[in-house]
Amino acid sequence: MATVIDKSGLDTGALDVQPMTPAIGAEIYGVDLGADDIAERIPEIRAALLRYGVIFFRDQQLTQEQHIAFARHFGELEIHPATPKSQANPEVLRIAHGPDSRGSENNWHSDVTWRECPSLGSILYAREVPPVGGDTLFANMHLAYERLSEQMQRFCEGLTAVHDIARVFAKRLGKSVEELHEKYPPMRHPVIRTHPETGERAIYVNTGFTSHIEGLSKTESDWLLQHLYATAMDVEIQCRFRWRENSIAFWDNRVCQHLAVSDYFPARRVMERVTIAGDRPFFTP
Repeated sequence: MATVIDKSGLDTGALDVQPMTPAIGAEIYGVDLGADDIAERIPEIRAALLRYGVIFFRDQQLTQEQHIAFARHFGELEIHPATPKSQANPEVLRIAHGPDSRGSENNWHSDVTWRECPSLGSILYAREVPPVGGDTLFANMHLAYERLSEQMQRFCEGLTAVHDIARVFAKRLGKSVEELHEKYPPMRHPVIRTHPETGERAIYVNTGFTSHIEGLSKTESDWLLQHLYATAMDVEIQCRFRWRENSIAFWDNRVCQHLAVSDYFPARRVMERVTIAGDRPFFTP
């Protein structure tokens, strides 16, 4: 059996932490992420991330360079293929929608699972938000796994799924499937992954990037994927964050999925994301 740490024992130190729901999410107050001494608070912030899955900060005033510097305390950073090559800070993925671009992220997903080593986490900063709408929801996929029957858990623990960048980004990047696969070939990851720090098991397939489950017929694969996707929709394992300008969400991509609600068109929503590289998903019996 996997060793699971007692997350209630994670030391969040002197942080002012206000949980959002019993299942996932917490707001943290009184921390300036751009402060010169922020490195001293990183162990506490990391503990909060592991304990709550996603953490939120209000009223931050960060330059792109400060955003990047904060993220680097947690690991190496990724450069997303959708980032323009001419951009000054390639670590920052700008996600902007408005009258000329309707948002389309309203599906449950984990970020960049098409990579061999998908991200540890993402830090999303709100530069401009609509007057209403544009919330982001987060789901605890460890609790989703826990709510499966024991027989379904055992069945899924032996399965491998394929994750494909082309499902989302072939059209967005204007590239052929073959061209994308040359640089980013489809990746095989366990359907149930073990969190490398907490030992928790979580469902690790998502509507955005998972194409199929190996060893099953198309009908079987499609049915099982739809069943597992639907587990993220359980409101009892979710939290919902209402954005204000200069708010930040920092989520653990290894244990939660998220959904950005595209209900604000034609208002504008401008976000900047910096993503921390992770490790290759694995399952520990």
